[in-house]
Amino acid sequence: MTTTYAALLRGINVGGKKKLPMADLRQLMDGLGHDGVRTHLQSGQAVFASGHGDEDSLAAELAQAIQQHFGFAVDVIVRDHAYLKAVAEACPFPAAELEAKQLHVTYFSAPVDAERFAEIDREAYLPEEFRLGDRALYLYAPDGLGRSQLAVHLAKPRINKGLIATSRNWNTVVKLVELTAQ
Repeated sequence: MTTTYAALLRGINVGGKKKLPMADLRQLMDGLGHDGVRTHLQSGQAVFASGHGDEDSLAAELAQAIQQHFGFAVDVIVRDHAYLKAVAEACPFPAAELEAKQLHVTYFSAPVDAERFAEIDREAYLPEEFRLGDRALYLYAPDGLGRSQLAVHLAKPRINKGLIATSRNWNTVVKLVELTAQ
């Protein structure tokens, strides 16, 4: 059975040394035997269909292929349409009423619990807020991610220790649901 997935690559094409042209990524993924490979934007989203593997093995396969082909390591999370749709539908914030820059989802490679975030004084960051979901964190940042002090705190290595974490704005969250539905 073939399943449609999104591959979320962390920290590429944002600057620095990890430039990965999307055309090259599509070609690499085609070479791994995936079908219908498409990319979205230049910041590391690819949609593809595969009849082999599961989310974790597909992520590991793609990360290894990127390392071998491009010479640098990239963290990869792979999620199927059902998961992406469930995350979008479970949003605890009024997404339809907010600007896309105000709402973000951080996808995690494994489940997270409230204990991981216990050190955060949530009151100190208001009106910014976050809520946990299924291997996801929803962040409401009224002034955008670039000005969010809460986002800076949430990205600290001690909070994300042992996890791959990569964030997307709400427009991208919705677009990935749409692209994986096809």
